[in-house]
Amino acid sequence: MYGPDRVTDEAVSERTAFRRAEKQYKLYYDQDSKSSKKKKRPKRVDLSEVLDFKTISESYDKNGDLPPGIVPFQCGFDRPVFCLQNCPGFYFIPGALSIEEQCRWIREGLISFPQPPNRTNHNAIYGPIHDLFIASKERKVLVEDENTLQSLDSGSNACVSNEDSHRWEFCEEHIALSRGKTHKSISASVLIRKLRWSTLGLQFDWSKRNYNVSLPHNKIPDALCQLAKRLAAPAMPMGEEFHPEAAIVNYFGLGDMLGGHLDDMEADWSKPIVSMSLGCKAIFLLGGKSREDPPFAMFLRSGDVVLMAGEARECFHGVPRIFTDEENAEITPLEVHFSQENDVLEYIRTSRININIRQVF
Repeated sequence: MYGPDRVTDEAVSERTAFRRAEKQYKLYYDQDSKSSKKKKRPKRVDLSEVLDFKTISESYDKNGDLPPGIVPFQCGFDRPVFCLQNCPGFYFIPGALSIEEQCRWIREGLISFPQPPNRTNHNAIYGPIHDLFIASKERKVLVEDENTLQSLDSGSNACVSNEDSHRWEFCEEHIALSRGKTHKSISASVLIRKLRWSTLGLQFDWSKRNYNVSLPHNKIPDALCQLAKRLAAPAMPMGEEFHPEAAIVNYFGLGDMLGGHLDDMEADWSKPIVSMSLGCKAIFLLGGKSREDPPFAMFLRSGDVVLMAGEARECFHGVPRIFTDEENAEITPLEVHFSQENDVLEYIRTSRININIRQVF
């Protein structure tokens, strides 16, 4: 299973087939010493070999044609489901989530999922952070303070305490500025942009690489459980039902990638991982049981769902690239639906959220 830094093992040779594919699709900029990074143009990349299941599905619906190696999976599901002949246990469901469902889980991913007792990559430095997205909307600042709120001046009622850590608290910007440089601080909006993962349900302990049932946690929200059960159906063994017990939510920004990895810490690999894509389009790499196996590259769009069960659980996979430019991000429907929610709209225009739901035991 991957870790929070989202990089592959540096000891792995760049000569492996998987690593070469990662470098092929990774974001690089045209070299121009006179331009800042924000103004640099991304290098063009050859996308001709990337599988496009949206186009494949449209062609299949129109005339029944499919590219070699791709087969339809007939299971009575309400959306087309496709498999790869050379990768048993892999299922791709293009457009599985309606635009309303996508918007709901984007909101939940930003507002609810980072809430304690769920853990995030920020816990190691700041402890549990409450209401991060709300604080970002209100332009608040997280300030380090060895003292309690009672020691603050008369303006302290404008502060929001991070009670669990006792060392950090949200304050209005002007209060943070009044404390000068004697206290470390970081804006909530920066913390949102630096959010890389959160964990739902049973909490995964990155340091020990296992699920720690002793850590405080809430059950996965019932609505997400029911959705995951429905989506998992094509990959489930006959007569069995998926039981969502944990989820890892990944947050991607410009230039972020998820290095090649295995999801191998669940007890029963016959049960699928249900992976929901939200936000900007990405490239997904699906390799084999060795990093030496050349991976398939495929587009992941907002609303697409991938299932990996059985043998597919033994295959290296990763995300080397997300597209944040207007031409390739393909988020116009989301922009329309979030037109009245500026903070969500600003985030999702340059970001991707991936929700991976698992049965642990």
